[in-house]
Amino acid sequence: MKPALAAIAALIATAATAAPAISDADFTTANFRFADGKTLPELKQHYRTIGTPIRNGKGEIINAVMVGHGTGGTGAQFLNPQFARLFEKGAPLDAAKYFIILPDAIGHGGSSKPSDGLKMAFPAYDYGDMVRAQGLLLDHLGVKQLRLLMGTSMGCMMGFQFGIDLPGRAKAIMPMACNVIELAGRNRLWRAMAIQAIKADPDWQGGNYTKPPLNGLRVGVALQAMASSAPVRMQADAPTRAAADQMAERAMTAGLAGSADANDRIYQLEASRNYKPLARLARITMPVTWVNSADDFINPPGIGQPAQWAKAMPKGKFVLIPETADTRGHSTHTWSIFWEGELKALLARSQ
Repeated sequence: MKPALAAIAALIATAATAAPAISDADFTTANFRFADGKTLPELKQHYRTIGTPIRNGKGEIINAVMVGHGTGGTGAQFLNPQFARLFEKGAPLDAAKYFIILPDAIGHGGSSKPSDGLKMAFPAYDYGDMVRAQGLLLDHLGVKQLRLLMGTSMGCMMGFQFGIDLPGRAKAIMPMACNVIELAGRNRLWRAMAIQAIKADPDWQGGNYTKPPLNGLRVGVALQAMASSAPVRMQADAPTRAAADQMAERAMTAGLAGSADANDRIYQLEASRNYKPLARLARITMPVTWVNSADDFINPPGIGQPAQWAKAMPKGKFVLIPETADTRGHSTHTWSIFWEGELKALLARSQ
């Protein structure tokens, strides 16, 4: 077995037994006003915490680390062994040293979302709304400044949004698997096609459906499976036509089983519509390590100039993880074995 594969197998086998205790909670904000002008009487944010807060003389938590998830995900995804190993004793984010916050963003998981009842009348939230809400969550918890903000995919984009909109609220930021330009080209194309497929399904009924619009959802599941694919690794995993067909069937079954409510999905995919932080990157003055992977279909190396753009941030650094048969495409962002060294370095240079 290759060294990287052996290490991955070992962490999966051992991490679950060493997982620290997790607490779940909700925070509700009254009369939250969204950028679209609508107000929600009660905005609920669900979140998980690991570890114990350390407070300064003012009662402010000084050891908090917040991790933002991707489109359609929840904070629970970081409890999987490939990421949660970071929270173990002696690891870079040892839960005995740090207070870990894993929120569900607006429109996701246990937080307020269209499927709670408003359906397509739910406020049209965007990343700015989501970041502002998380700022209120940090206020509620007593966190004036995060020791570290991490984020994957959508959480990566929210990390850049956070750095611009909430200056001084994070001591360091590690965004993983995204770009800093407006979502256009292929990245917007697959999202737009997924949205259009749901809306074109007769069962959708303008959002007032009585049964899930499965035909529309299937298109989105297939598109996302390809968008998150890792060609070299998948070729190794499915080297024959029969194996690839079986992989496709498993991916479709799993994707539909875990698919979000159709209205929730539309909102999740549309939340990126106002994102384009490139021109404002200079506002992000804290140390930043931005990590992408070379086999990321959604954010491939040939789009833009991330290494150059990172220099717009006074303490910015860009890292590109090379493609191998062991990397996970877009999902490399959740396999800490590939970028753990960069995390350690960022923590060291942001003391």
